[in-house]
Amino acid sequence: MTHAPPRGFRLFSRGSKAEARRIADILRAETVGGGLLLGGAVLGMIAANSPWATAYEGLRDARIGPQALHLDLSLAAWAADGLLAIFFFVAGLELKREFVAGDLRDPRRAAVPVAAAFGGVLVPAAVFLLAASHAGAGAARGWAIPTATDIAFALAVLAVIGRHLPAALRTFLLTLAVVDDLLAIVVIAVFYTERLSLVPLLAAVVPLLAFAWLVRRGVRSWWLLLPLAFAAWALVHASGVHATVAGVLLGFAVPVHDRAGTGPGLAEHFEHRFRPLSAGLAVPVFAFLSAGVPLDGLGRALADPVALGVVLGLVAGKPLGVMAATWLVARFTHADLDEDLGWIDVLGLAALTGVGFTVSLLIGELAFGAGSERDAHVKIAVLAGSLAAAAIAAPILRLRNNVYRRIGQAAESGPAEPARP
Repeated sequence: MTHAPPRGFRLFSRGSKAEARRIADILRAETVGGGLLLGGAVLGMIAANSPWATAYEGLRDARIGPQALHLDLSLAAWAADGLLAIFFFVAGLELKREFVAGDLRDPRRAAVPVAAAFGGVLVPAAVFLLAASHAGAGAARGWAIPTATDIAFALAVLAVIGRHLPAALRTFLLTLAVVDDLLAIVVIAVFYTERLSLVPLLAAVVPLLAFAWLVRRGVRSWWLLLPLAFAAWALVHASGVHATVAGVLLGFAVPVHDRAGTGPGLAEHFEHRFRPLSAGLAVPVFAFLSAGVPLDGLGRALADPVALGVVLGLVAGKPLGVMAATWLVARFTHADLDEDLGWIDVLGLAALTGVGFTVSLLIGELAFGAGSERDAHVKIAVLAGSLAAAAIAAPILRLRNNVYRRIGQAAESGPAEPARP
């Protein structure tokens, strides 16, 4: 006779499924995901500057994966290239929904954050070159270090700081940061990639098109889609292009509407499924393994003109470039700033774009060699500049958050429509 297992020990009992759904719902809240991300970063910093620093470095450098497929990677590389691709997949889904069915379907409105991204790349590069002009031969190779906004960290800071800020502000930041990262990846491919393999890059188109064909027909079977997604990611990685691009492209491939065009497509379903995985596992693990920067020799590092150029590029160059490009496009073209946003909101967001991390550290390693003294200076400068940018943006955005909260409370309590801040 077969006996049913005790209720408390059933692997997929009703209680465990309900608990899993409850945890997933909690992880979908951006404030929770942002807190986990920042917590992972803090733990990484503590580990890298503690008596366990050697063990931490050993964990980051531990290599796993099949060498025959060029996937014999360190855990830090798996986190940055692999786990972070899940975050970019979710970001791609959300961004496509905004372009297809949200506010960004209006080209005039989408043009503003896209232009801001270009300004946020050009001006920091110029600031870096100016500050590092007397740093000696080879220093100019780091010109692209302060050009990239870390989308994961910036969105986390925004989520923790302001729960009442308009959704348009987050959409603006998401659009700017994704375009910013894509521009940075193009820069890496053109200026920092010693060997670009076109064969795997072109081969990646095949699984990507197959994935797009299936999802457009409503197929959601993981055993079909997951191997195709992994193949596209692995081929992009093998080509020398930053592998997180594959996550964005896969997200863009998912339809927002169903085949009849009358209902939601798989984008909403996939976003609902993958956001807890991104917020609860992928991004916090990435932060833990990437944020561990040794802080010994901080004064010597910041005395390096290259490090000074990185800090100034992030703290001053990024907001100046974003603000200037936004104003020029809104002033001299038919593009419009979202009516829910004021220029003080854009100023706070522009300061927040100086939070650079992943791509900035990667470019530093490519420019000056991983493990070199100058690379160590760059890491400290990226961390210092990012913290300074967040510290500058936080009071501005917090002030605006309080304003929008009072406006919302007034709208709920009275019939009068509140004035735009």
